[in-house]
Amino acid sequence: MLSRLFAPKVKVSAHCDLPCGVYDPAQARIEAESVKAVQEKYQANEDPAFRSRAILIKEQRAELAKHHVSVLWSDYFKPPHFEKYPQLHQLVNDTLKALSAAKASTDPKTGEKALELIAEIDRIFWETKKA
Repeated sequence: MLSRLFAPKVKVSAHCDLPCGVYDPAQARIEAESVKAVQEKYQANEDPAFRSRAILIKEQRAELAKHHVSVLWSDYFKPPHFEKYPQLHQLVNDTLKALSAAKASTDPKTGEKALELIAEIDRIFWETKKA
């Protein structure tokens, strides 16, 4: 009798409207754009103090970009997304590796590669939002 009394009257399900509503690959893109911009400024400046600061900032921005990509992968993308986009796991892995390479390099080409991969994640992300 108690089980019937406390049993739910209505079963409900909800989409994660709050978390899914706040994720956006733009956060990763902005940080990766900063990485590339710092790499370009590093190449254009010979001052050792400037270059030291540039490396520190570039590494911090690369870590933030990696964080944002990782959060999308672990918190936003769900099994149906991975089924529809089977390349998504590899794409995220390649993006994280590219950001690590950009973090370790002062060559703007590494920053550009990370941005290209983030753009592909962005494309898939927005396709999932249409569904």
